[in-house]
Amino acid sequence: MSDISVQILTHNEEKNIEKCIQSVLPLTSKIYVVDSGSTDRTVEICESNNVIVKYRKWTNYAEQLNWGLDNFGFDTTWVMRLDADEELMPELVEAINKFLENPPDDISGVYVRRRVYFMGRWIKYGGYYPTWLLRVFKQGIGRCENLWMDEHIVLSEGDTCKLHYDLIDKNNKDLTFWTDKHNKYSNREVLDMINKIENLKNSELSVSLSDGQASLRRWVKDKIYLKFPLFVRPFLYFIYRYFIKLGFLDGKEGLIFHFLQGFWYRFLVDAKFYEYKRSQKSEV
Repeated sequence: MSDISVQILTHNEEKNIEKCIQSVLPLTSKIYVVDSGSTDRTVEICESNNVIVKYRKWTNYAEQLNWGLDNFGFDTTWVMRLDADEELMPELVEAINKFLENPPDDISGVYVRRRVYFMGRWIKYGGYYPTWLLRVFKQGIGRCENLWMDEHIVLSEGDTCKLHYDLIDKNNKDLTFWTDKHNKYSNREVLDMINKIENLKNSELSVSLSDGQASLRRWVKDKIYLKFPLFVRPFLYFIYRYFIKLGFLDGKEGLIFHFLQGFWYRFLVDAKFYEYKRSQKSEV
C-alpha cells in the first residue's frame, strides 16, 4: 500500500460512506474518520471496514479536519482529505500510487479534479468542471483555513502539482437533504460575509492560496460579486452560469442544480444577511 492516510469527516453518512471507503481501499487501508455524533449506521459501517473512528462534537469543517490531523497520529508521510459523499476513480488511485512511488522533494501538495454529480447526472457545465482541489498533502505541512465557508488546505512550505484525474462528488441522499444542507451552509456564508465586512478575520485568513483557481474564485467573490447590490447579484450569477457558461447543456438535472445552487442558495444568503443588517439597525 502507498505511504498515505485518508481522513474523512462524517455525520449520518450511511448512504455514502461504504462506497467512499471501498474506493479508497485500493490506495490505502489506513482510513480515519472524525464522526460528529452519527445516529445511523455510519460508525458501524466504518468499523466493519477496519476504519479508525474518533468522535468530536461538530464546530465547523476546518476545526474538525485540523483536529483529526492533530489527533490521529498518522504514521504516513502523506494525507488525503475526502468527504463522505466522495469517491476516488480507479484512474486517480493509479495516478496517486504512481506519484507516491517517487514524489519530488519540492512537492508538498497535489491537486485533483472534482467531478460533481447531481440527481445522477455529471454537472459538466456552468463553470463547475473541472474544479481543482488540493486534497493530497504532506503530514504536518497542510492545514485547513479556519473559515466558515470555502475553506481550503494551505501549505506552510513546498510547491504543488496536479494530477489530471477525477474524484467523484456524488451524494446518494435526496433533494430534501440537499436543500437542508444548503440552508445550513447559508448561515455559515452569512457569518463569513459579516467577518469580511467588519474585518473580523483571524490570522489564518491572510494565508495565500497556492491554487490559482481557488485564489481567483475567492478574489472574484470578494472583489466583484459582493460589490453588487443584495438580491441583484444572485440573478446575475445565475444568468452567467446558466447561459454564458452553458449550464443549460446539463439538462433538466442541470437546470435544477444551477437554479438551486447558483440562484436560490445565494438569494437565501442575501436574505439572511439583509435580516441581520435590519436587526443591527433595530438595536441602535
